[in-house]
Amino acid sequence: MKKIIGTILLFCLLLAFCHCSQQGNMKRFTFSGGTQGTYYQITYYAADSIVTQTQIQEALDKFLQVASLWDPDSEISRVNRNENVKVGTDFQAIFHEAQEISRLTGGAFDVTVGGLVNAWGFGPHQKADSVLIKIDSLRQYVGYQNVDLIDSEVVKKYPNTKIDFNAIAKGYSVDLMAKILWHHDIDNFLVNIGGEIYASGLKPDGGKWNVGIEKPAETNISAQNVLENIALSNKATATSGTYRNYFVKDSIRYSHTIDPTTGRPVEHTLLSVTVIADRCVTADALATAFMVMGVEKAMEFLSQNPQFDGYFIYCDEDNELQVVYTEGFKNLLI
Repeated sequence: MKKIIGTILLFCLLLAFCHCSQQGNMKRFTFSGGTQGTYYQITYYAADSIVTQTQIQEALDKFLQVASLWDPDSEISRVNRNENVKVGTDFQAIFHEAQEISRLTGGAFDVTVGGLVNAWGFGPHQKADSVLIKIDSLRQYVGYQNVDLIDSEVVKKYPNTKIDFNAIAKGYSVDLMAKILWHHDIDNFLVNIGGEIYASGLKPDGGKWNVGIEKPAETNISAQNVLENIALSNKATATSGTYRNYFVKDSIRYSHTIDPTTGRPVEHTLLSVTVIADRCVTADALATAFMVMGVEKAMEFLSQNPQFDGYFIYCDEDNELQVVYTEGFKNLLI
């Protein structure tokens, strides 16, 4: 989870608000703010303001104490320092979900890439100049089979193994916010944390929630443009891409998505993948796994696991944008 810095912080501070409007017998409540180095926005329909922004912000801030690598006192930071720590229920739930997705994807998703993420400069520590030399030595500590959770304690085969929940944490926190709303008998809402989304129920007019899919940008500061729109109800969606978070060195562009097998950023032509699942934590993890797998392997995976759907944007041999998606995703397109 990256620190909120520069224009992102300013943007989120300016966005933070609570807005209410009347639609029929129901009121529309919307509020926004910052968390996990990105933004969040929650919209729900209810007769009254049952859930407040303060409640949501407190829950999101509490979650940072579990999974933020930028908080030295968080549970994950203490686990990575090999301290004797009993992790809480949220950590355990994320860990078990991550292990299940790792098994399901044959290790394409793997939270033990933390050491590699740091070495490439995408974690809380500065990138090492000799990262290419360090890859082989760091890869031996990567492997979801090398970590386990026993009696609320993370057990590592190698003390140097570092866990990184960044590729699954936003999705999990989306589901957490959904649970808060459901707990207060709010059934019609949209939760969006940094582009990871859960859409519950319908809008008062009976329509589904409209969610945009971003067109891959040329640079990490390019304006956002919507390529497609989809209609969602009682589903989660998450997107992963190589075009926003990267660095360039010696004219080579290095993506933040690390292949656990090679220890290097992914190098194929897949630019973005959007996943549909019942829970956002699952969609978030699968989106990262598919970025590692590439289009062909990911589409093969989806053909064998029809409970999920995917939408892929990639470059062809002429450097033109192309898309491919599952039949189930086609039914969601507006």
